Amino acid sequence: MTNVMEQFKLDGRVVIVTGGAMGLGKAMAQALAQAGANIVIADINLPIAQKTAHHISEAEQVTAYAIEVDVTEPQAVENMAHSVVKEFGKIDILVNNAGMTINEKAEDMSYESWKKVMDLNLNGIFLVAQTVGRVMIKQGFGSIINTSSMSGLIANKPQEQCSYNASKAGVIMLTKSLAMEWSKYGLKVNTIAPGYMKTELTRPFFDEGGEMIDDWMGFTPMGRPGAPHELGGIVVYLASDASSYAQGSVFTIDGGYTAL
Repeated sequence: MTNVMEQFKLDGRVVIVTGGAMGLGKAMAQALAQAGANIVIADINLPIAQKTAHHISEAEQVTAYAIEVDVTEPQAVENMAHSVVKEFGKIDILVNNAGMTINEKAEDMSYESWKKVMDLNLNGIFLVAQTVGRVMIKQGFGSIINTSSMSGLIANKPQEQCSYNASKAGVIMLTKSLAMEWSKYGLKVNTIAPGYMKTELTRPFFDEGGEMIDDWMGFTPMGRPGAPHELGGIVVYLASDASSYAQGSVFTIDGGYTAL
């Protein structure tokens, strides 16, 4: 009989977490390390990424190191994947997490702003998935976990963020498409769609409160933002053998926001 808890162990597995220096990426990297995985923090901010990697290595007694990468630059992404394979000989898991938002009215948004969001949130996700996916296809195994958002499923209010919503919807469909294409190679491709999360960047907004926060929490049945560590369980599940039949799926972690 299969031991369920054994399926969640990630001992010896190699994980890349893009955008892993802070926030949700950092929390997911910590959770994966606690399950036994070795962690590569891939981020454009190398000093913070190095600090995060050092903390994870010390706290969880796994190998963790940082790589500076701009996920919108194909050669930089290629160099990242090559470096990880050279170091470990494989890539078991990718948490494809780097992203951003720009809140601007659609009628006022410049094309440059639109492209900036799309380039990081969708093109970057594709570039990293494609590059790491090629490694995993050769291996015959691997799990790709893309970070989308509940904003890929609904249009948020009251903030205006059409570029962010569109990019995250694109991540969801990209995830489904890659799952369809890459199942035959032994790869899993799924996406996590978080709701409003209280991170280092959003904490000041939640602490200050106001009409927008009241709106956000009023539409969230649980009445509170999520904490980054609350993504730990789902990312370990998707990274591990426990999710062996999960494919092309969207896992919404939003306190019930999209249930309304």
